[in-house]
Formats: sequence, C-alpha cells, structure tokens
Amino acid sequence: MAEYLIYFNQQWVGDHTEEWFRERGPLARAVVDEIKAAEAFVFAGGLEEEDGPVFTADATSGAMVFTDGPYVESKEFLGGLTIVDVPDEATARMWAGRIAEACGWPQEVRRFKPRRVLQG
Repeated sequence: MAEYLIYFNQQWVGDHTEEWFRERGPLARAVVDEIKAAEAFVFAGGLEEEDGPVFTADATSGAMVFTDGPYVESKEFLGGLTIVDVPDEATARMWAGRIAEACGWPQEVRRFKPRRVLQG
C-alpha cells in the first residue's frame, strides 16, 4: 500500500454562487464516505481561507523565528487535501477523479515517500 496526497489550490475553485457550493458539499462528503468504506481513508480536510491563522516557523538562522503570513507571497495557496492509502497509482487516480467530479475543480496527486521502518 502507498499513501497519496490529493489536493487543490484554492485558486482552482473559481467563482461560484453560495448555492453551487452548498450543492457540492454533500457530493464531496459522499466520496469521502466511499473512501472510508473502501478502507483507504487516512485524512481529509479543507483549510480556512481568510480568517484562519497563517504563519511561518523558520529555524534556518539557528534561532526559531515565527512570522505572521505565508512564507512565500503567492497567488496560489492550498485549499484542501485528502490522503488515501491505496494499493497502486490507478486507485489513487480513481479517487482523485471522484473528488474532482464531486468538488467541481481539479485535484493534484502526489505520492508520499515510503516510510522507513526502524529496526531496534
């Protein structure tokens, strides 16, 4: 099994009415329920857009520095993510496609590096 990150940048969402978003919520929750039923669910969640905290922790100078705001000024930022644990890339693609259809915007998929098992 391998873990895959399925995510979207908030800017990919586009401009839609509040009603459009209300219609999409149950569709997205249904896909997450299907992922859970398939025992492939690890985590899913959307990030707060405007009111949530955004800060950076940076220790590269040798001292910990916390700074309000994103590390890089960018027009794109992470809007939400789902992590699945599936047997192969084809299954990860299938879940990403289901999420994209339910949400109504693109999803990007990346595989996590395999975890090293420590012996001891």
